Amino acid sequence: MRAVRLLGAAVFLLFAALAAWLAPLEPGVLQLQLAFTPRAFGTAIHLWSAEDLARYRAHFPWDFLLLAGYAAFGWLLVRRAPLFAGHTPAARAVAAWLLPAAALCDAIENAFHLWLTAAPRFGMAPIYALSALSAAVKWALLFAFAIAVLHALARRRD
Repeated sequence: MRAVRLLGAAVFLLFAALAAWLAPLEPGVLQLQLAFTPRAFGTAIHLWSAEDLARYRAHFPWDFLLLAGYAAFGWLLVRRAPLFAGHTPAARAVAAWLLPAAALCDAIENAFHLWLTAAPRFGMAPIYALSALSAAVKWALLFAFAIAVLHALARRRD
C-alpha cells in the first residue's frame, strides 16, 4: 500500500503543478478539450497569444506522464487496497479499468491536440469531434472512478 500512496501523492502533485501551469490560459483548457467543432476550437485557441499556445504545447510531456501515473494509481488502488476487497470480482475489474481507460482517452486527446495546435487544420471536422469526444469520455471515466471510490467508502462504513 505504500507504493499506492506514494504514486497517488506524486500524481496529485503533478496534477496540481500542471493546473497551476495552465491556469493563466483564458479561455481555459477545459473549453478547448470540449470543443467539438473547428469553430469552437478555433474560437478558444485564437484568443491565446503565441506564448499561451507555447505554454499549452509545453505541458504535453508532463501530461503524458500524468496520465500514465493516474492509470497505474487507479489500477493499483483497486487491486491492492482493502477498499474494494468486498466487491464482486466483476465490479473490481470494472473499477480497476476505469482510470486506465480514461488515460487511453487522454492520450488520444493529447495526440489530437498536439497535431491540431501545430498548424492550422482545415476540413478536419471529424478530428475535432473525435478529440472532444475523447476528452468527454475521459472526464466521464474519471468521474465514474470517483463515484466508485465514494461508493466503496460508503459500503465500508456500513
